[in-house]
Amino acid sequence: MSIFGKHTLTTQVMVAMVAGAVTGILLSPFHAESAFVRDIVTGGLFHVIGGIFIAALKMLVVPLVLASLVVGVTGLSDLTSLGRIGVRALVLYLFTTAVALTIALFVAGLVSPGEGFKVQDADISFTGTEPPDLRQVLIDMVPSNPFAAMADGAMLQVIVFALLLGVAITLTGAPGKPVLELFRNVNAVVMRMVEIVMAVAPVGVFCLVAKTFSAQGLDVILPLAAYFLTVLASLLLHAFCSYSVILVLLARVSPRIFFTKMRAAMTFAFSTASSSATMPITLRSVEHRLGVDNSVASFTIPLGATINMDGTAIMQGVATVFIAAVYGIDLSTGDYLMVVLTGTLASVGTAGVPGVGLIMLSMVLVQVGLPVEGIALIIGVDRLLDMVRTAVNITGDAAITMVIARAENALDEKRFRDPRAGTIVGGV
Repeated sequence: MSIFGKHTLTTQVMVAMVAGAVTGILLSPFHAESAFVRDIVTGGLFHVIGGIFIAALKMLVVPLVLASLVVGVTGLSDLTSLGRIGVRALVLYLFTTAVALTIALFVAGLVSPGEGFKVQDADISFTGTEPPDLRQVLIDMVPSNPFAAMADGAMLQVIVFALLLGVAITLTGAPGKPVLELFRNVNAVVMRMVEIVMAVAPVGVFCLVAKTFSAQGLDVILPLAAYFLTVLASLLLHAFCSYSVILVLLARVSPRIFFTKMRAAMTFAFSTASSSATMPITLRSVEHRLGVDNSVASFTIPLGATINMDGTAIMQGVATVFIAAVYGIDLSTGDYLMVVLTGTLASVGTAGVPGVGLIMLSMVLVQVGLPVEGIALIIGVDRLLDMVRTAVNITGDAAITMVIARAENALDEKRFRDPRAGTIVGGV
C-alpha cells in the first residue's frame, strides 16, 4: 500500500512529476546564487532522496531479470520458440530504430534547427569516448563469471546466463524442478519488493524532477530552443504515431488503452532517465497491465532496455543535422542514409556501454565527416531531452513486446482491455 492515500500509482506519480517540475523551475533562479538552495535543497535533500530511489530500483533489476527470465524460458512450451522470439525482437527493435532516425532527419530537415546558430570555435570542446569494437561486444555477451556480471549489472551477460540456465533447467527434467520452484519463489518475492519500493515512488519522482529542473532551468533551453523543440517534436511524433501504427497493424490492439496503461512506466522513465532503473516498472506494467505472458515479456523487455534506443537515435539524427548546419557542412542523400545505417547498427554495437548516447552520436558524426567537438554544443540541454527519450525507449520496448506476444499467442486480451487489471489502489 502506498503512504499517499487511495489514488493509483499512476495518478500519484504524475502529480509528483508536475509538482517537481514546477518546484524546480521556481528554484532555478536561486540555484546559482543561493548556497542554501544549491547545496542543501537541490544538492542535498533532493539529490539524496532521488539517488536512494534510483539505487533501490537498480537494486531490483538483476534479481528480477534473472528470476523472471529463467521462469519465462521454462514456461515456453517449445524451446525453439525462444530463438524465434529473439530474432523477432532484434529485427523489430532495429526496424523501429531506423524509423526513428528517419523521422528525426525528416523533421530536422524541415525545421533546420542549426540555421543562424552562431558559436565561437574557442567555446567548443568535447572529447569523445572510443566506441567499442563490435567483435568484442559479441564476445563479451557471454559472461566468463556470471556472478561478476550480476555484480556489475552487465545486462546482456545476465540475459545470456539466464537464458542458458532456463534452457538447462527445462532439459534436466525432474531434477530441475526444485531449482525452477526456487526461481519462481524468488520472482514472486522480488515482485513484492518492487511494490514496496513503489510505495514511496512519488517522493522519489518529485525529488528527481525538481533537482533536474532546478539545475537546468529554462535559461539553458533558450539558446538552443530550435534544437530542443525539434528533438522533442520528433520524439513525440515517433512515440504516438509510429508506435500507434505498429500497435494497430501488427499487435492489433488499441493504442489508447496501451498508452493509458503505460503512463506510470513512462513517467518513471522520464524522472529517472534510465531504462534499466525503470525496468522493474516496465516489466510489471507489460505483464500485469497489458496482459503479456511472462515467457515473452521476461525476455523482450530486458533485451529492449539494453539495445533498443529509439529516443537516442532521434537525438542523433537531429543533432547531426544541427551540427552540420552550425559548421556550414552540406550533407548529401548518401550521408543521410549512412546516418540511418550507422545509428541503427550502433544501437546494438554499443549496448550496455556507459554514456551510450554520446558514443553513438560520435560514431555517426565521424562516419559522415562532421567534427565530434560539435557535441559540446548540445550537452547543456541533453539531460532534459534524455528524460523524454528514455520514456520513448521504454514505450518502444513495450510496443514491440505487444507485437511479439500477439504473434506467439501470449497476449491476454481480456486483461489488456480491463481498465483495472494490474492496478492496486495506493500501489502499482
